[in-house]
This record gives sequence, structure tokens and C-alpha cells, in this order.
Amino acid sequence: MRPMQEKKRGALAGRWSFWAWIGVGLALYAIIGLLIDNGIIDSYMALIVYQMCLNVVLAVSLNLINGFTGQFSIGHAGFAAVGAYVSAVLTAKMQLPFFPALIIAALAAAVAGLLIGIPTLRLKGDYLAITTLGFGQIIQVILINLQYVGGAAGMTVHKETNFTWLYFAALITVVVIANFVHSRHGRACIAVRENEVAAEMMGINVTYYKVLAFSIGALFAGVAGALSAHTFYFIKPTSYGFLQSFNILVIVVLGGLGSITGSILGAVVLTLITAFLQDYPQWQMVIYSLILVLIMIFRPQGLMGTKEFRLSAIGLGRRRDEHAAP
Repeated sequence: MRPMQEKKRGALAGRWSFWAWIGVGLALYAIIGLLIDNGIIDSYMALIVYQMCLNVVLAVSLNLINGFTGQFSIGHAGFAAVGAYVSAVLTAKMQLPFFPALIIAALAAAVAGLLIGIPTLRLKGDYLAITTLGFGQIIQVILINLQYVGGAAGMTVHKETNFTWLYFAALITVVVIANFVHSRHGRACIAVRENEVAAEMMGINVTYYKVLAFSIGALFAGVAGALSAHTFYFIKPTSYGFLQSFNILVIVVLGGLGSITGSILGAVVLTLITAFLQDYPQWQMVIYSLILVLIMIFRPQGLMGTKEFRLSAIGLGRRRDEHAAP
């Protein structure tokens, strides 16, 4: 009976840890919201917090593809562009309320991911990197030449979001992807990452799980794009170019491929660095490249590697009776 008791205790501890994390997330929302409402966090700092939330959505969703499934996508901003422009057209041109526009935009990005993933992810090697890079460039060229959405000059969008929208989008993204990773589907994706041949021999449909992870990642990138458009109320094609995709990739590598808490930490750190470099745009790419080089030399696994930060490390998220005798 002891193995059964250990298994049951482990499941209870896992649920307890999950709800402890939810509690921490809600407490953090209340604290930051209070600081913003009372002006302690000024409007400029609030914009930085908003960007952090968006970067968390983008980084965690890309980590599902690159970190947990072992693929290599470098065109994540292209899916954010799909979400941004679809939602902008629906709200600004067709007068659709924001929430249904957000859902449609996310689904449009997921469909784009599906259309790219199905033919590309059947192949082995770096074809996905080449395809996603090309996809990002094609989307940018189309948007620049499409006058219906303002062309190169961009498009003004109504502001529809606030801190609550952005924070809960980040929280939901983290919860959904964390649950996916710890499900049997997530374990199949990790098996694909570790060894595709071995995973296939175990009966795992490798292509299916690669496409599934890629489409989910694209969906959340579309959510981030739609929220970004209606937070900063102006979009232009150059905002979703290769540099933005590179920024997201740097966040994931900085935090650790295969670590959700690493992506959150990386998003916070790199957003602060970007804010600091706001007045020195010519140095931005240099600094990002330098960060990548230093990470590859001194900490190739990233800040967290494949590990997750646990609340029990600081005495939280652990029941008092967790170590009680059976």
C-alpha cells in the first residue's frame, strides 16, 4: 500500500502547489494593480509592466515550441502580427466588440500556425526555422503593401485593454501551457524533443504533437498581438519584424529552454533592459546579441535551464503535513 500512498500524497502536493501558485499570482495582481491605481507606478512604468505581461505570453508560448517540443521557430512575431491586424480590422473597421475580436484573432493565428506546421513539421532538420523566418518576412511585406490596413504608415486602433486584461492573459497563458506540459500530451512533446526516433518507436505520432504544440504557441502569440494592438492603440508592420522575433527568442534562451518560470524571469529582465535602452536604439541589437553570446559561454542552459522555481524553496506551497509519516 505504501507506493499507492506515496502516489496519492504526490498528487495532493502537486494540487496544493498549483493553487499556491495561483494565490501568488492573484496577490501579485492585487499589489501591482493597487500601485498603478494610486499612481505609485507612474504611466511610463505602467507601460513597462504592460510590455512585461505581453512578453510573458510571447515567451511562454514560444518556449512550448522551442523548449518543450525541441523545434526551432524564429518567426513568432509573424503570428503576433496576424493576431494584431485581424483584431484591429474587426474592431476598427467592422465595429466588432473587442473580446470576440480577440478570440477570432487568436484562432486566425492558430490556423496560420497549422497551415505552416502541417507541411513543414513532417520534415526533419531546420526547415521550420527557415519557414517561420520566411513567414514573418512575407507577412511584413503584405502588410506594408496593404493600404486597407494603412500600409507602411500603420493603423490607429481603439484602446480596449488595461492592466487586468494583460495580467490575466499572461496568467492564463502560463496556467494553460503549464497544464499542457504536465499532461500526457506535454510528455509526448518532451519525448519528441529528447529523441524523435525513440518517440516514434513508442507509438507517439511525432508530426501530430509537433503541429499541436506549434499551433498552440501560434494561438497565444496571436493573443499577445491582439492585446498589444489595443494597448498601445497603434500598429505598423515594422513592429512585427525579425527583430521582435529575435527579442522573444532571446527571452526564451535567457530564461532557459524548457522552463516556464525561466521564460517569466527572462521576460521581466529583458523588458527592463529594453526600457533602459529606449534612448539608444542603435545599441539594442548589439546588447541583445552580446547577451546571447554571454549566455552561450557562461550559462548555455539559461538562467533556469529546464528547472522550475518552486514555492517550497522559500517555504511556500508546502502543506505542514507533507512530511508526516504515512
